[in-house]
Amino acid sequence: MRLIFMGPPGAGKGTQAQVVADRFGIPAISTGDIFRANVSQGTELGVEAKRYMDAGEYVPDTVTNLMVRNRIDEEDAVKGFLLDGYPRTLAQVDELDGMINYTGHRLDAVVCLRVDADELVRRLSSRAETEGRADDTEDVIRRRQELYLEQTQPLVEVYRKRGLLCEVDGDGEVDEVTQRILDALRDVQES
Repeated sequence: MRLIFMGPPGAGKGTQAQVVADRFGIPAISTGDIFRANVSQGTELGVEAKRYMDAGEYVPDTVTNLMVRNRIDEEDAVKGFLLDGYPRTLAQVDELDGMINYTGHRLDAVVCLRVDADELVRRLSSRAETEGRADDTEDVIRRRQELYLEQTQPLVEVYRKRGLLCEVDGDGEVDEVTQRILDALRDVQES
């Protein structure tokens, strides 16, 4: 199974991605986690990524695309993967199409979590407090939401037109949302 999880920051993509990926026996690949790991390790990529993350901006496609390509080429992703946080732009959609087509497979489904805007701000503010995430200040949260609407929301329409989009209500308890996602994926044919 080759899946993408989409939705605005704070929609619960990371939480749901891990649960669903475990259910399908595929890795959950989060660009955000990879960026944060590089930042904490002080790698060259981490230093570059931090500059963008601290400003609430997306890390440039050149860096992100290479990182994703390398990750989905790893052995544990041969049978499939779940991408969380990628693609975020139309250019990244084209890049991902090329990556997947090269392997002889196709994208199976795109799950888009919908969550009320006020709930998103509440979730991210709470996460910033409990996890001490410096990249989740109120200004950065608002900037990320703007970027999502400007750059990522158009991807929803691309995947809708391709017949791959599964829109899921992301409000509620984790287990409830997980069940909604699994129900939406029940009839998806794996490539």
